[in-house]
Amino acid sequence: MLELLPRREREVFEALCRMGEATGAAMRDALSHQPADSTVRTLLSRLERRGMVVRSSDRPAVYRPAPQVRPMAERAMRDVIDTFYAGSAASAATALLGLSKPLTAADRAALLAAIEAMDDDQP
Repeated sequence: MLELLPRREREVFEALCRMGEATGAAMRDALSHQPADSTVRTLLSRLERRGMVVRSSDRPAVYRPAPQVRPMAERAMRDVIDTFYAGSAASAATALLGLSKPLTAADRAALLAAIEAMDDDQP
């Protein structure tokens, strides 16, 4: 679904995913070419209607990626792995690790736990 979004909606959605949550004003500040406030609200409303964004009833409203974003992220990651790493998750993970700073103890523990959980799932 992400690849079907118009460019500006995709930019807003990707920025919101990076931020985790944001008000309309914070979202505007995060975008390139900082559009008008009404434009940002319109783009967020469209994403909300598509079920990709949820809005709080607070004033000012706080926007968050909708809970079903994780499957979308997993599909996008699978596409990247298939396209650039010949379907090898290990190659993609190695590349990702090479991009980051040294792992924190928490990151290392989370990765090891994920690997062990996958090993436990194997017959």
